[in-house]
Amino acid sequence: MIFSTLDIQYIESFGLSLSEIEKQLEHYEVPPSSVTLKAFATIDNGIVKLSKSELNGLIDYYEQQKNSLSVVKFTPSSGAASRMFKMLHEFLSDYDPQKESINSYINKNKITELFLFFVTIEKLPFHDDAVTLMRNNTPDYDLLTLDQKRLLFVKTILEETSLNYSNIPKGLLPFHKYKNHISTAFEEHLFEAAKYASVNGKAMLHFTISKTHLKQFKSKLKAIQKLVESKTNTTFEIKFSNQESITDVLAVDLKNKPLRLKDKLLFRPSGHGALIKNLNQIDADIFFIKNVDNVVVNKYLDEIARYKKALAGMLLDTQRQVFIYAKDLESSNISKGKLDEITDFLVQKLNIIINPQFEKYAKKHKIEYLQSKINRPIRVCGMVKNESEPGGGPFWIKHDNGEVSLQIVESSQVDVSLKNQKAILTNATHFNPVDIVCGVKNHKGEAFDLEKFVDSNTYYVTTKTKYGRKLKTLERPGLWNGSMANWNTIFVEVPIITFNPVKTVNDLLKFTHQVK
Repeated sequence: MIFSTLDIQYIESFGLSLSEIEKQLEHYEVPPSSVTLKAFATIDNGIVKLSKSELNGLIDYYEQQKNSLSVVKFTPSSGAASRMFKMLHEFLSDYDPQKESINSYINKNKITELFLFFVTIEKLPFHDDAVTLMRNNTPDYDLLTLDQKRLLFVKTILEETSLNYSNIPKGLLPFHKYKNHISTAFEEHLFEAAKYASVNGKAMLHFTISKTHLKQFKSKLKAIQKLVESKTNTTFEIKFSNQESITDVLAVDLKNKPLRLKDKLLFRPSGHGALIKNLNQIDADIFFIKNVDNVVVNKYLDEIARYKKALAGMLLDTQRQVFIYAKDLESSNISKGKLDEITDFLVQKLNIIINPQFEKYAKKHKIEYLQSKINRPIRVCGMVKNESEPGGGPFWIKHDNGEVSLQIVESSQVDVSLKNQKAILTNATHFNPVDIVCGVKNHKGEAFDLEKFVDSNTYYVTTKTKYGRKLKTLERPGLWNGSMANWNTIFVEVPIITFNPVKTVNDLLKFTHQVK
């Protein structure tokens, strides 16, 4: 591929090199191979199920330890709310009020979700604001038919000249309607952080956002911070960062030729996996990671916090033993018995499959092998029983070199044309709600370079429509997929109450998002 001098200068303005762009183009030509599933993880085979006493013990352990730690709640928050309203955009595009009623349209197209939306519309947190706006802008509002009011409601919440909800960050969309105010997901994360991520009365949060949304987030923070602090007796240190331009990727057409916009190469963000760079730049002992839309109204917060604390307790308890063994492995006179003990710990606690040739290794090489396995960042991930929710799940996978490891795998990574792979995927007992606690320092208190633990082969090639054209783009390894592929991993079963994402507007009607 020949690039002009101006092209190369533009590429370098992103912090990228020509060789990196050529590598991206190669990825388009030769997409990544599918993940090979060996088995789905189950209770006692990759997933821990806590008893009530174990749960309480881990909560207590975290409470005892946390005030000596630096704790950060890390929340990817760059997405707009457009996908939430996909059904409504399709309705506006397809529905013709001159030809049929809304009920006829729903019945003809069998859109039960649209029916649910309209019959429960008053429960939506932004209902009253939308109606007030409709009344102000429509003098004869009360004379409209029910269908006309419903159509006007959808236009009011979506159109750019009105509330424009599709184009604002999901984290700033009205989520919950309380007696005296309406809260956003962003605000709920502050309340949540006060419950489990507060250290000596201070909670630190980090939100990754789009550059174009920074002013909106700061404005919202200014409006709510004093209120939340007074209600929680917690002070907040809140920071924002953006996905770095050096992680952007070159978009191509369907023939893998670079796309241009106004004579300039078209670059796009490369997915949430690029946020490993953001995480890598924050100084903290542990991170709580959770998606921005996974929040609840305040009456369920205590239950959510219990399980977050338990996951953190599991992390700290495991890390305590890891640090002891890491120091033991630095001793020149470590015994065979201790090596066996450490090996058993890696297998039983950290789900590491030991190389079959390990017993044949010389003592020096055994120590080096165990050090390479134990000196890694640790993640403890909550896993929820499978209820046919979209997303990834916990699986044992077989790598090209024959090694087996425990990973979070997305369905798009699996070749479902292979019967055995499809069977493993569809019969999985648990899925990933993105409920993660991370330990990112070693036994010496030094931060790991998290970018050294990324599996760069787990990128995706996706097709999108933008600017009226079909295009292909690369997504780097996902933050909890390939970007954490070489971390030590523990999966713990958590209840469904901990998983409350808002993927569609109707999700706001679920009980965990309703005050009454």
